[in-house]
Amino acid sequence: MLWTFLIVHFFLYPASNGYNSYFDKDEKSIGGLKNPPPVNRGLFYLSLAFDVIAIVLGFIKLSLTFSMMLLVYGLVSKAYSHPSIRLKKYPIAGWIIVSLFQGLFTFMMCYVGVSALPIELAIRPAVLIPGLLATFLLLGTYPMTQIYQHEEDGKRGDQTFSRMLGIRGTFYFVGGIFVFVSAAFMYYFFITFSLQYALIFLAAMSPVVLFFFFWFIQVLRDETKANHTYTMWLNFISATCLNTFFIYLFLDSSHILNTLG
Repeated sequence: MLWTFLIVHFFLYPASNGYNSYFDKDEKSIGGLKNPPPVNRGLFYLSLAFDVIAIVLGFIKLSLTFSMMLLVYGLVSKAYSHPSIRLKKYPIAGWIIVSLFQGLFTFMMCYVGVSALPIELAIRPAVLIPGLLATFLLLGTYPMTQIYQHEEDGKRGDQTFSRMLGIRGTFYFVGGIFVFVSAAFMYYFFITFSLQYALIFLAAMSPVVLFFFFWFIQVLRDETKANHTYTMWLNFISATCLNTFFIYLFLDSSHILNTLG
C-alpha cells in the first residue's frame, strides 16, 4: 500500500502534471498555482525522469503488471496536452477518456499494486463497480477543474468540455451528475457494507454540497466568480471530506478502531 501510494502520488501524478504544464504553457492560474512560473525545457525532462522512476519502482517493488499500467497511464496523460494528439481540444472525447483513466483505470491499477494480484482478478464486479463509481464522480467533477480556464483555453483553441457547456451550464451539469453519483455511492455502501456507512457518506459530502451551492449563487450574480480561488476551495473541501470518509471506512470496516480502543 505504501509503495503504491508513493509511486502514484510522488512520481506518476507529478510527471503527468509537469508534462502537461510544459505543453500548455499556462500564464494564468492552474491547479494549485495561482501564479505559475514560466515553463522551460527542464520541466519537460524532469517529468519524463519522474515517469521512468515510477515505472522502474513499480516493477522492482511491486509487479510487472503494475509497472505496465503506470506506463499506459503516462502515455494517455501525455496525449492530453501533446500538440500531435491533444485530447484537451476534443471536449467530449477528452472528458470521457480522462475520467475513465483517472477513475476506473487508476482504481484497477492501484488495486493491482496494493493487492499484488494479477490483472485478471481486477476484472470482476467487486473491483469494476467501485471503479466505475469513481469514473462517474470524475465525469462530474472534471468540468469544474476547467471552469476558470475558459480564456486561456480559448487562446489556444481548446474547446474543453466546460467551455462547450458554458459557465452556468457547467454548474447545472455538475450538480446533476453529483446527485446521481451520490445516490449511486450511497446504494453501493448500503449493499456492500451497511446503511450506517451510506448515511455517514452523505453527511461527509454535505459540506461539499453547501459550498457548491454557495459558489453557484455567487456565479449567478457575477460570472467572474467562476475563478481559480473558488475552484481550489471546492477541490480542497471535496478532497478533505472524501479522504476523511474513506479513512474512517477503512479503519472502521477493518476493525482497526476496535483494536486500538
